[in-house]
Amino acid sequence: MTDEMILADIKKAIADNTIVLFAKGTKEAPRCGFSARTIQLFQEIGRPFVVVDILADPAIRQVLSAHSNWPTVPQVFIKGQFVGGCDIVVEMHQEGELQKVVEAAFSA
Repeated sequence: MTDEMILADIKKAIADNTIVLFAKGTKEAPRCGFSARTIQLFQEIGRPFVVVDILADPAIRQVLSAHSNWPTVPQVFIKGQFVGGCDIVVEMHQEGELQKVVEAAFSA
């Protein structure tokens, strides 16, 4: 796949899903602690979300990081907007903001 094709797939995943996590591994089998923690938070919230495994193709991570201007994974997008990585999502959750953002995304 070319970088342009990968970018198109990334943009489609973001556009087609209210919540999308680009992570190492899958929802059922995360392959790093940061991805596992982020997935766990969204499972606790209980709203549908999609996980895209960036390990499926090494080029995905490069194209994704160039698109979001964020070097690490996981990367969380809610309603088409980049939210951040694990640390930001955990902080938002601790402050009660993550639930509000998620609920607003589903009620809009």
